[in-house]
Amino acid sequence: TGRFGRTKRSGTDRQKTQLTVVLMLATLISAFGSSFQYGYNVAVINSPSLFIQQFYNTTYVERYGGPMEDSFLTLLWSLSVSMFPLGGLFGSLMVAPLVNKLGRKGTLLFNNIFSVVPAVMMGVSEIAKSYEIIIVARIIVGICAGLSSNVVPMYLGELSPKNLRGAIGVVPQLFITIGILSAQVLGIRSILGNNTGWPLMLGLTGIPALVELLLLPFFPESPRYMLIQRGDDKTARRALQRLRGWEDVDREMDEMRLEHQSEQAEGRLSVLNLLSLRSLRWQLISIVAMNMGQQLSGINAIYYYADSIYSSAGVPESDIQYVTVGTGAVNVFMTITAVFIVEAAGRRLLLLIGFGICCVSCALLTVALTFQVSHTWMPYVSIACVILYVVGHAVGPSTIPYVVTTEMFRQSSRPAAFMVAGSIHWLSNFTVGLVFPFMESGLGSNSFIIFCFICLATLFYIWLIVPETKNKTFLEISQMFADRNQVEIHAPLKPETGDGREGDAFKVTAF
Repeated sequence: TGRFGRTKRSGTDRQKTQLTVVLMLATLISAFGSSFQYGYNVAVINSPSLFIQQFYNTTYVERYGGPMEDSFLTLLWSLSVSMFPLGGLFGSLMVAPLVNKLGRKGTLLFNNIFSVVPAVMMGVSEIAKSYEIIIVARIIVGICAGLSSNVVPMYLGELSPKNLRGAIGVVPQLFITIGILSAQVLGIRSILGNNTGWPLMLGLTGIPALVELLLLPFFPESPRYMLIQRGDDKTARRALQRLRGWEDVDREMDEMRLEHQSEQAEGRLSVLNLLSLRSLRWQLISIVAMNMGQQLSGINAIYYYADSIYSSAGVPESDIQYVTVGTGAVNVFMTITAVFIVEAAGRRLLLLIGFGICCVSCALLTVALTFQVSHTWMPYVSIACVILYVVGHAVGPSTIPYVVTTEMFRQSSRPAAFMVAGSIHWLSNFTVGLVFPFMESGLGSNSFIIFCFICLATLFYIWLIVPETKNKTFLEISQMFADRNQVEIHAPLKPETGDGREGDAFKVTAF
């Protein structure tokens, strides 16, 4: 046992690093303080929508002496819903400059401004008699979600040892699903989803932010950020010792130095550099394909359509909210399952299985919705298809793209990569929300055939292009893509020595 009660481990012991208390708490606090809010704000506005729209109309009558036209109310409500993904897009565009300037942990702490301020705004909107406040607050809290959905996976991916990176990388998505479920539970009419409780329900999003502001400062910044981007060897070493629970972290420090020296010629990459760099071409195409597939596969449309499916199956109107909560609970359970199996099954297999299940579910759902009027038992098949789709999406498409985005890019390109991935994610989210009502009115149940083909196309792309990345260092993953990118990765044989001299250089050709 060395100083500070840390254990000295041999090189063999360090091959499989264990989950320490510091790493676990940093993961839970950052995921609860940031990722939870993303999920919560996705679902929080759905259950009390009738009462919020009544508030819009009442406020308008008090201002102008007459009722609001239905078309104007529809417009205001559409803005209230769609401003959240639009804010998410703005937040994604802020990722690279903020994480490079403030660090990963610093950005998460700064991001809480975009949660606390809109929480207060939404909480007092009824007292202030202003529906404009809600719409503006939804943009701001969307910025918070856009930043957190990208920065938390980046932060945790850089804190984690390679043998735990997949499991810890799924935790943010787990907290997103817990946030959705929490909003669904609080949205039950007898709790807060009623005429008097909705302002408090909207304002509760600020509580996780306050918890993160109080606790996250006690945990370390990303060691990779401190060493590679700040050049602060001592702080990086101390952070790594706290995270791993022992003093001898030379092996991991050397791996980070090797990564740093291999990419020094690139410098810190902007989005434009990233788009033009040949050595990262297929990594970039892959994260674009996976993030588009994740959102355009129809997950938000499934949630949107679920209430009408449950209603047509004969579920009483008063009970639909409980069935919706049950679906959310299934989503949480399957995401927890993904946390425990991702390191054994691997990223690629879970993506293939997940998109495959979604593809089959959409095809079956199309058939079930087409014939549910003529067959009394068919609506129950529709419910089963919705639940099966949620299971498939939770296992792979919802969880794995964030993990793989972290793993496919090294330190200099990772912020720009998350900026691109996040922008694609939120643009696709916004597109589905905007286009699906028109698809539903024009194509009806056949809308899900389109989602089926998107899932199938994404599945084939992953099968043909995306390699398995589990238990690989960031440098090793870059080498795996080198052959497809038709480049050679240059890395030093040894990390920089103590006197500042680099080790001998050698050339790595991908296999």
